[in-house]
Amino acid sequence: MRHDLLNDALVTLRHADQQGQATVTLAPSSRLIGEVLRLLQEHQYVKEFTFVQNGRGGAYQVILSRRINQCGVVKPRLSVRSRDLESYEARFLPAQDFGLLVLSTNRGVMGQTKARELKIGGRIVAYVY
Repeated sequence: MRHDLLNDALVTLRHADQQGQATVTLAPSSRLIGEVLRLLQEHQYVKEFTFVQNGRGGAYQVILSRRINQCGVVKPRLSVRSRDLESYEARFLPAQDFGLLVLSTNRGVMGQTKARELKIGGRIVAYVY
């Protein structure tokens, strides 16, 4: 029984990347997983992804770029203000300006740098480096 689809998807991505696989299928899917994959593609952690309708909620076919060292979800989802993002970067990422914090904001899913530019906060959903 699956409780956290995003966690299952990120663990599958990490394990496939560590094993040297070129592609991976993430099923079942959700809109949040799609938004996180879009963000990972923008930051070159995955090459590309496509949504495949399979009659069971769909699946994502992901082509890996072999750049993921570690990724995971943040449980519980922590609320953070834009001015406090730096302390959470130090907590979840190994070095300054290395890696990505994924935030769910009222303007959509975005990385910590864009959230800092827009001066908005949200909930930390995941991290990747």
